[in-house]
Amino acid sequence: QVHLEESGGGLVQAGDSLKLSCAASISTYAMGWFRQAPGREREFVATISWRGGTWNYADSVKGRFTVSIDNDKNIVFLQMNSLKPEDTAVYYCAARRSPVVASSPSDYDYWGQGTQVTVSS
Repeated sequence: QVHLEESGGGLVQAGDSLKLSCAASISTYAMGWFRQAPGREREFVATISWRGGTWNYADSVKGRFTVSIDNDKNIVFLQMNSLKPEDTAVYYCAARRSPVVASSPSDYDYWGQGTQVTVSS
């Protein structure tokens, strides 16, 4: 069983930056970041392979968000710059038992509890 714990969320203003972290209990395969706003379905944000060689982003965050990984500490990061009010959501970290990156929530096997990100205008 893989335990994932997110941190780094908070309340910021539009244009600010935040860096989310996801600590994994063991080394795993592909990792993903997703978000869910009230009344909306969980949506893909970014994904990265465990060795960091492959990654992908949702169009809505390309150029603003960067996903990275620290293999020594088993931590995945999501650097979020130029935040917008529409980025407001609970952000979830996820892991899948496959080395192939993926963008669908159903492709992931383990989930963290989520961390709230609120961007005010």
